[in-house]
Amino acid sequence: MAVALDSENDEETGALVVEVKGAKQIDEEEEEVDDAPVVRNGGEAWGVFLGESNRLWAIGAPIAFNIICLYGTNSTTQMFVGHLGNLQLSAVAIGLSVVSNFSFGFLLGMGSALETLCGQAFGAGHVAMLGVYMQRSWIILLTSSLLLSPLYVFATPILKLLGQEDDVAAEAGAFTLRILPQMFALAVNFPTQKFLQAQSKVAVLAWIGFVALVVHVGLLGLFVFVFHWGLGGAAAAYNMSSWLMSIAQVIYVVGWCKDGWTGLSWSAFKELWAFVKLSLASAVMLCLEIWYMMVLVVLTGHLNNAEIAVDSISICMNINGWEGMLFIGLNAAISVRVSNELGSGRPRATMHAVIVVVAQSLAFGLLAMAFILAFRSHFSIIFTSDKELQKAVANLAHLLAVTMVLNSIQPVISGVAVGGGWQALVAYINLGSYYIFGLPLGFILGYMFNWGVQGIWAGMLCGTSMQTIILLYVVWKTDWKAEAAQALERVRLWGGQEEIKLPTQSS
Repeated sequence: MAVALDSENDEETGALVVEVKGAKQIDEEEEEVDDAPVVRNGGEAWGVFLGESNRLWAIGAPIAFNIICLYGTNSTTQMFVGHLGNLQLSAVAIGLSVVSNFSFGFLLGMGSALETLCGQAFGAGHVAMLGVYMQRSWIILLTSSLLLSPLYVFATPILKLLGQEDDVAAEAGAFTLRILPQMFALAVNFPTQKFLQAQSKVAVLAWIGFVALVVHVGLLGLFVFVFHWGLGGAAAAYNMSSWLMSIAQVIYVVGWCKDGWTGLSWSAFKELWAFVKLSLASAVMLCLEIWYMMVLVVLTGHLNNAEIAVDSISICMNINGWEGMLFIGLNAAISVRVSNELGSGRPRATMHAVIVVVAQSLAFGLLAMAFILAFRSHFSIIFTSDKELQKAVANLAHLLAVTMVLNSIQPVISGVAVGGGWQALVAYINLGSYYIFGLPLGFILGYMFNWGVQGIWAGMLCGTSMQTIILLYVVWKTDWKAEAAQALERVRLWGGQEEIKLPTQSS
């Protein structure tokens, strides 16, 4: 009996083991089916490329259009003010490009933390947490705006300290103080924008941006030319159109995003320090990139024949900036794709999205490079009729061409970093590549070797190349399964859930 009983127990245990193994195998099969399929041949690779391209551009194109509308708000303000006089134009240009651009970059970087958290929470199916994350970001960005306010209040002495002439600094300081409300509009705008991007609700951003730009142009014409309010009228139009865009986005969120917005919550005040750390890392990462190219113009201004040097660099940076609009859209799109797929627990789909966006970005960069080299002696005619300046721009065309290739890959890799939550790592990479290696090298080549503007730019391009290579290596060595697990853990910890399960269906 004892032996028979043992046999029965063994049989039951064996059956249980088989059952457990079978259940585990089914779970693994379900997880495998849920993720993107393995690519086995060229036809399947092409299918993945087309499908992922459609998803990327469906997100990226409206975002790029929205960014162009924001860029157009600054440009049209300068266009209208330019008819008031050279002093007023200089004042507005300095106010927008120095003080306002500084706060814009910092707040945009702080808001970029929301791309990581909202995208991963949405992918994990915790849509209700998006509203809480957005409120946390509002709190942090509004507080940051208060801390940045002295830059606007004391803009005149700051600009004088930087070497601006007294009359220009005074006029620019007065204009900058008047556009202080616009900074607080950005503190509301950016978190709301990231909230919508995480859910791929980007068409509304494009429409709101377009309407705000049209209203802005109308207000500028009314205040500047009809009411003759001068710089005060331009500042009023700038503030009103910025707040129009922010309020319209909030209205859309509250009225039409019932899944993500469940009302104001005290939970927004929890885990603030962890949120602040990620936001600061995002801000440092972005600002180190923005300031790097600004330093190029500053260093160039101290060369012999500085006017030609600065003007030639400015023309090249303008051309590069328009290409950058496209890659800002792709940056946001890949950030959404990576964060959504990691939050969904789909590492292979994440890898496919990264490969496709890098391949497309490189193709666009090479196409832009070919265009610049083919028309190197002609494209500057759009900006100037001065033969000496046209020749100076043509001499820089090869550096502009290389820059456009590097700047096609670098932004999308940064988008991957934001989607994966690697902001702190990228900030360290940017600091080392740009400011410890590239900037000193540019200074040495430009001043010590007397290579001028080409030496400064070439040295700084070496820094950009180092940063791009390091980031590509990081992406190549990334364990996407581990990143997906980390994303789910981040959602659990910052969302306040005790337990979170891997989704079994694609988002």
